[in-house]
Amino acid sequence: MSLYTWEATSPCVLQFQPIVAYNAVFRAIQHRKLIVKLTSVKMLETLRDRVLEVYDGLLAGRDNRLKDYPLMESPVNMTAILLAYLFFVLYAGPKLMANRKPFHLKEAMIFYNLSLVALSVYIVYEFLMAGWATGYTWRCDPCDYSDSPKGLRMVNVAWLFLFSKFIELMDTVFFVLRKKHSQITFLHIFHHSFMPWTWWWGVSYAPGGMGSFHAMVNSCVHVIMYFYYGLSAAGPRFQKFLWWKKYMTAIQLIQFVLISLHATQWYFMKSCDYQVPLFIHLIWMYGTFFFVLFSNFWYQAYVKGKRLPKNDQQPAQNSKANGSTTLANGSMVVSNGHSMHHENVLSNGKKHHENGSTLNGKMKKA
Repeated sequence: MSLYTWEATSPCVLQFQPIVAYNAVFRAIQHRKLIVKLTSVKMLETLRDRVLEVYDGLLAGRDNRLKDYPLMESPVNMTAILLAYLFFVLYAGPKLMANRKPFHLKEAMIFYNLSLVALSVYIVYEFLMAGWATGYTWRCDPCDYSDSPKGLRMVNVAWLFLFSKFIELMDTVFFVLRKKHSQITFLHIFHHSFMPWTWWWGVSYAPGGMGSFHAMVNSCVHVIMYFYYGLSAAGPRFQKFLWWKKYMTAIQLIQFVLISLHATQWYFMKSCDYQVPLFIHLIWMYGTFFFVLFSNFWYQAYVKGKRLPKNDQQPAQNSKANGSTTLANGSMVVSNGHSMHHENVLSNGKKHHENGSTLNGKMKKA
């Protein structure tokens, strides 16, 4: 038998061949994994480059007049603020206040609300002086990108309106600290978080023109709204001046109707020089969407009666109180302050108690 034949039939060689085959398969698998990994890394890098390219392109189209304003260098900072806001009002704040008594922030809330009234009045005035009362047609009004005094004035008030939206995040913070959880609705949170984020892009691309109409109208509504909040925070002695509470939602509904109608006219114009038509579509959808949300709030609060004023809820309370006539009368006596009737009720109660004790004594003797 030759050496070659012996090697081919040798048990050692027969045992060695599967090991060689296994190593070859293992190397092939590792090589394939490496190729897949490198391909995935390359795809991720390509995707990252593409996203950064789009991001840089978006930032490149911004108005350079706003580059030195706070929060305007990039959308990262304002997005981080809004995410921190959502984290606090949805998780951290309620957890922090779970075992604590609600804070009494009367003075702080009065100052906060009245300050926003003054700020909103100033914003409305500046919008009017920057264009809406000094040259705008209230129809197709393009954005002025020049460095003229009026153009720069519009840039300034547009940014100020944006900044006021971040100040208004304190509305929800006050609700959390006062444990007014019923006020923290989806509508409230969505409005306070979505509005600043979208307006940041609006200010960055078109600070002015017909796209700023909804900002001016919104500021007008906030003058009334925060004045109401300021009176409400002042205490019970001002409650008699708040009879128009349920009309607040009606005012907001009118706001969204005006915003949608102003944006709708763009669709019927033969030509319009407004530079960012995309914003017109978004503003129209914004006005319509919030009109639906606030209409639902109106229906739930005032048609179904979930937030009717106390005077309107009195019949319902009386119907519940009629289940116990003595308790209802006693409550009415105390609330009206008729001490004589109250004493009669107490004396009658004592007499009934004495009569009951006498009767029980007689039954025991029997």
